[in-house]
Amino acid sequence: MQLAPSTYYYQPLAEDNEHRQAEADLRDRIEAICLEFPGYGYRRVTWELKRSHWIVNHKKILRIMRESDLLCRLQRKKVRTTNSKHEFPRYPNLIKNKAITLLNQVWLADITYIRILTGFVYLAAILDACSRKVIGYAISRSLETDLTLKALKMAISQRKPKHGVIHHSDQGVQYASDEYVTELKQYGFAISMSRRGNPYDNATMESFFKTLKYEEVYLCEYETYEDVTEKIPYFIEAVYNHKRLHSGIGYLTPDEYEQWLLNQPITGEPAILS
Repeated sequence: MQLAPSTYYYQPLAEDNEHRQAEADLRDRIEAICLEFPGYGYRRVTWELKRSHWIVNHKKILRIMRESDLLCRLQRKKVRTTNSKHEFPRYPNLIKNKAITLLNQVWLADITYIRILTGFVYLAAILDACSRKVIGYAISRSLETDLTLKALKMAISQRKPKHGVIHHSDQGVQYASDEYVTELKQYGFAISMSRRGNPYDNATMESFFKTLKYEEVYLCEYETYEDVTEKIPYFIEAVYNHKRLHSGIGYLTPDEYEQWLLNQPITGEPAILS
């Protein structure tokens, strides 16, 4: 066969076997992370591995994810949930260029839709802008003001905020209505609203809803209202708040970041993660 005798006697070096085994173990761990967090890109996977004491170059992780087809490519059509054509008063944007360094300094509010077989279900959520934690939410079949009020009341019940918290939302009728504004004023909130038709004024909420859709809703294909009311609270509380890493807060979870903030000395300076 015109092969050199050394070919017949060749045995892979032990270190070659160890290298292959190590790469296989790494690939298995990356696949497990992507299975648990389907929306993670290679950067979050890298940080998740670091938390488990895997020291790996991010370029290698990107290569493995490409080879294993683990990179996200989901895209879906959006449905409009904001009706800003109303006669209620509108409020200026109070958070533009504002440094947010404290819990209960700014709350962000918005609504999104979840498609089911018979139509749509709506989710109203409130985030603490500092920690990215979801502190209030409500689910309904309709877009009435009662939906946003339930989310607000849940957030107030959980956080018991002092007067002066900035409540930031879009100009939708659900947030501008007399009933909702009265509730805000009763608890001493400063009311802030995005410019009309400008999603960048509430980009953190947009990011949360994108995460919710790509990492939960689009993967489960909910069929009934009961599916939504069962699975969305679990994703918010057990996954998003408690387990999912966020690049904007130093690749910690919202729960971890809030605990970290509570352990910092009060200096009046912005909180910076080393």
